[in-house]
Amino acid sequence: MNWQTLSTDSHYKTAVAILSELEMGHVDEAVKGVEELIEALSRSEKRALKSQLVRLMLHIIKWQSQPERRSRSWAASIQDARDEIADIQDETPSLNNAVIESLWEKAFVMAKRDAQAEMGKKSDVQNVSWQEAFVDEYELG
Repeated sequence: MNWQTLSTDSHYKTAVAILSELEMGHVDEAVKGVEELIEALSRSEKRALKSQLVRLMLHIIKWQSQPERRSRSWAASIQDARDEIADIQDETPSLNNAVIESLWEKAFVMAKRDAQAEMGKKSDVQNVSWQEAFVDEYELG
């Protein structure tokens, strides 16, 4: 069984195949499947974490670049992304702050590109700090 290909295609089908291997008494093969499924789930959670980090940074870049267009929606998106990141870290403790830091630069590049596309203009924002991402308050008024 090619567990890597199967787990990349479908976590559900991988779990079903693992169960089938167990039912046939192929414990060693089932263990290989479980190990690969764990890796695939970890990769999936890491992608979700990066996606939320990009979303968080994108709205902070827009907040900083267009103060005249700030909205409750942007503030809510910043808080929602923070909440999603916290939820991912609660569910997958191995995705700690060090992992976020390892994703930081690539996420920033993606966020700036996307923010500039949404704004239709260049942004002077050179980076987003940890303080700006996870501590600062974003409120209107």
